[in-house]
Amino acid sequence: MSHKQFIYCWQKLLLPILIPAAVRVVVIISLTAGVLGIWGSTASMSYAHAQLVSSNRGIQDQQIRLKSTTLNATVYHSPDCNCCGGWIDHLKAQGFKITDFSTPDIETVKQKYKVPDNLSSCHTAIVNGYVIEGHVPADDIKRLLQEKPNVVGLSVPQMPVGTPGMEIGNRKDPFSVFSFDRNNSVAVFNRHLQNLNIRYPEPL
Repeated sequence: MSHKQFIYCWQKLLLPILIPAAVRVVVIISLTAGVLGIWGSTASMSYAHAQLVSSNRGIQDQQIRLKSTTLNATVYHSPDCNCCGGWIDHLKAQGFKITDFSTPDIETVKQKYKVPDNLSSCHTAIVNGYVIEGHVPADDIKRLLQEKPNVVGLSVPQMPVGTPGMEIGNRKDPFSVFSFDRNNSVAVFNRHLQNLNIRYPEPL
């Protein structure tokens, strides 16, 4: 038997065995890659879901802690201030326990709690250790108590129309809530843009 005949005989014998085996190997590799891809995708989705659940739990934990916290507010205001009573009613409706002090010397109170002159308003309150100056909305105070930033407190300078206690009909001027620290550094804590066509002159 010649060399060519020998090779031909082996090819004739082996090809029927090798081709199906090769096909099986390709199929197995493809299926394995597909399964691993699905597992990888599932693992990524599971991780993202776990992160979302963790984030939601963090928010819920903050809300639970805030609900379990007694919201105590001591409010100092002048005897002839009418809008201060409206703000106090706003806090009461939001679950705050109010201790109300009427004083003719409100400026001394502001100096005691180091309220910057350019952030001054008509009344000063102490809420769970933070200084709250002016008509700050209750939701911003609650956010402050949740986040607990290293600041002295919050202020809404002057008396913008549409803030809690300063309601005049349907008019709502935009205003900002500012935070301030012991070094009198001031930052915007929140913006309330009720009417984008009106620009309220900020004091800073």
